[in-house]
Amino acid sequence: MPSPSCCCCCCFGFRSPPAALRILRRRMGMASRAFQLRLNPLTGDSEWLLIEDDDGEDHPTPPPKQLLATTSYLDMLNDSARNRAYRRAIHAALTDPSSRVLDIGAGTGLLSMMAARALAAVGGETRGGSVSACESYLPMGKLMRRVLRANGMENRVKVFHKRSDELKVGDDLDSPADILVSEILDSELLGEGLIPTLQQAHDMLLAKNPKIVPYRATTYGQLVESTFLWKLHDLHNNEANAADGVWLTPGGMERIVSVKPQQHAMQCDALEDEIRLNPSKFLNSTFGNGQIVIVRPLSRYERHEMDVWVLQLDSAGSIFYSTAPRWARQSSSEELQRDMKDWCDHWKQCVWFMQGKGIPATEDQVLSLRARHNQTSISYQLNINDEACDRSFKGDHLTLLPERIALYGDKDWRSALINTIRYALTVKPSPTCVVADDSLFLALLISSTSPTSKVIAMYPGLRDKGATYLRSVADANNFSIDQIQVIDKRASSLTADDLKHKKVNLLVGEPFYYGSEGMLPWQNLRFWNVRTLLDSMLSEDAFIMPCKGILKLCAMSLPDLWRSRCSLKDVEGFDHSVVNETLGACGDLPGDQQGPCLPYYVWQCGYTKKLSEVYSLMDFNFSEPIHSCFGKTKIEFSHDGTCHGFAVWIDWVLDERKSVVLTTGPDNRYWKQGVQLFSKPVEVNPGKSVMHVEASFDPSTGEITFSSSSSSSTCS
Repeated sequence: MPSPSCCCCCCFGFRSPPAALRILRRRMGMASRAFQLRLNPLTGDSEWLLIEDDDGEDHPTPPPKQLLATTSYLDMLNDSARNRAYRRAIHAALTDPSSRVLDIGAGTGLLSMMAARALAAVGGETRGGSVSACESYLPMGKLMRRVLRANGMENRVKVFHKRSDELKVGDDLDSPADILVSEILDSELLGEGLIPTLQQAHDMLLAKNPKIVPYRATTYGQLVESTFLWKLHDLHNNEANAADGVWLTPGGMERIVSVKPQQHAMQCDALEDEIRLNPSKFLNSTFGNGQIVIVRPLSRYERHEMDVWVLQLDSAGSIFYSTAPRWARQSSSEELQRDMKDWCDHWKQCVWFMQGKGIPATEDQVLSLRARHNQTSISYQLNINDEACDRSFKGDHLTLLPERIALYGDKDWRSALINTIRYALTVKPSPTCVVADDSLFLALLISSTSPTSKVIAMYPGLRDKGATYLRSVADANNFSIDQIQVIDKRASSLTADDLKHKKVNLLVGEPFYYGSEGMLPWQNLRFWNVRTLLDSMLSEDAFIMPCKGILKLCAMSLPDLWRSRCSLKDVEGFDHSVVNETLGACGDLPGDQQGPCLPYYVWQCGYTKKLSEVYSLMDFNFSEPIHSCFGKTKIEFSHDGTCHGFAVWIDWVLDERKSVVLTTGPDNRYWKQGVQLFSKPVEVNPGKSVMHVEASFDPSTGEITFSSSSSSSTCS
């Protein structure tokens, strides 16, 4: 199949926001409290975790483990190029000893401590200078106080557990600040509220003509062609290539399921060998609504993707930080090559997808690219008729992550489900079927394949959106909408009356739960929990798909990821060792302690190398109610190298004949894997080194815990 002419725009931007966190703040006397929303992965229920500010205690309690481990703070603090650039810019800006500095989004307080040190260097401690740190997220604020104490800075930085728009001059701040430092930037640049935050600060918190660090950001972009990126957004044409008769996007409704029209953060270095571009051609765009950028393709093969940014941290234009991918830094101007950084995960590049197969580009053709931004995002429009920026959709329209779009258009994946369902329907020709997850594909497939079936879609995440969507595409898939019932109930509330007292003889899932795509792969074991809750409603010979899950793992060398997650000591002269346990660090930890298992797209984790074959570690049998599980295996290494940990995932066995298995391992780019990093890397050699790995599954929490030990095979 030929690749599309012009498919997308590759945007190079800032770190993804820390995990989506909703906080309810309260003041009670001298103490501050926050309620952290936490999701139970097995039930989909949310629960509130109380966090208290115990700043007055002699031995403050650190924030709960795992709460901050999934955020990007650790990776950001391990980004030496970023830290060095900020230190230089802050020292360059802070020349007046009476300066009043405000740090918004202070995190661990690193920038505040840099400012306090720079202020002391110019005599600010005796001339009325001050540093104030604003951090609204209480768990991080608690951690910042511990860092300040560890560095003897607790009396030199005033901390506010507030949003910056809650600060008041004359109440919290003695006077307006002369210098503002901040790092509220994500991979898209604006997604963490940079513009409204800075605007409010200028209006209410800053003196006239303040100094700002960073000073300016400029976005750059590049048009590229990539078959892989095309698959991430063009579901309609990929369905046409599959030619299997199931249409999630029927003709005339091509955009009823699509990716959200936004910049999508991605490690574009991993695509260097797969995209076609002219690496010397960039688009330069600074912020301004309606700005036009003219793009001149250098050859007829140039395709469409776009966007990176460069951060200018000082007003003099001598300190820069670039988020450009490797190929751009190597071939770009001197400005982009300054202070080159190692691989990091907190600021990725971004991709903006053009509609459909893209726009053909020929040599010497002039294309008009329009860049717009609002308060929180940047959007792009290529040529006058491109509707990529149109964000108005009808109520039946669904937006999914790019990887889900690609999976729904994948011919092999669709064929596996179709073949399994057709086999099930030969065994259960007129089933009462429950789709236990948020699968669009299975509900359409069963209804269109078996006109006499009764399909009950749980749709725990999609809910009414799923029902509206099904009504819209029913005719195009040749089934009656009366065949499908979307029940707005959790599995725990489902009764025999809802099923009209019929037994369920077909229970299916992909499994896929809308809104949980970024979680660990075994958190889709929610399917097992739902199957257990429906146990009394299943027929004795019910067909369950998938019938089994197998936990798999592979030992890997992951030097870039390990470096970005390794434990902190000195960060630009400030001790950060107190944050390691809370932020889930690896490396140089006491005893056999290791960090948490975290979700990653392994293919995007910089340099990677498989050091062993794939091993099975644990089975989950869905014919039985959910229960605790334990597994262990011995890994023998097939390649020498440095082992930093192992990747772990689930293979879904669709049928009891074990003839159809869907893997979610590292070779499949549409799924995240779990990555368990070791406390210390291990040098391994084939025939000499072995590793023992154990894992246990707790059905009350849905969590899997791992332990491992390495040894020489001659001693084992």
